[in-house]
Amino acid sequence: MHTYSHTMATKTINLPEGAYARLHALKREGESFSEVVDRLTGKFALLELIGILDEKAVRGMRAAKRDFGKRLRKGVGAKARGVT
Repeated sequence: MHTYSHTMATKTINLPEGAYARLHALKREGESFSEVVDRLTGKFALLELIGILDEKAVRGMRAAKRDFGKRLRKGVGAKARGVT
């Protein structure tokens, strides 16, 4: 039986204090800084959103989206008619 080990090359980066503080604030318990960077720069998975909102929040977001669409269409229509 062969055991393979895979070592990844590492790089050191320098961050300004503000960027470090923001990165640190986004760090989850037990997560390394490398894992934070991977999570933040990786592909966004919609499945990660499942279950984070309750039904009341979902209804509120849908209503806000609908209202925004109405306001946007009204504004676009007014601009097309030359109304400011």
